[in-house]
Amino acid sequence: MSFPVDHTTRRELSRRARDSFPPMGIYIVRDKETGQVLVASSRDVHAAINRAQFELRLRSHTNKALQAAWNQGGPERFDFEIVDLLKEKDDPDFDYASELRALEQLYREEFQQQPGAAQ
Repeated sequence: MSFPVDHTTRRELSRRARDSFPPMGIYIVRDKETGQVLVASSRDVHAAINRAQFELRLRSHTNKALQAAWNQGGPERFDFEIVDLLKEKDDPDFDYASELRALEQLYREEFQQQPGAAQ
């Protein structure tokens, strides 16, 4: 069931969505067969995961080892998981890119400690 939305409400909803804080963070791609883990960061993790899955389905992902494993085992072989999200800071000059790089490095180190982990 849909409800009619007037133009003012639609514009307001659109503005809120555009101005909202994006889901920045760290995500992993885990090969359930081998246990290998790829760690990545993005300023929009949901979009990054969708893009990665889309590229894998099209057989055009830039990570050739991941693409080969996907081609061999298919999508059911992999888990995509968001492991950390950044919180919005009050400081307008906060360097989110730097924070993402540091977090990504920490998670890479953490997952390297696990058997079968790879980047």
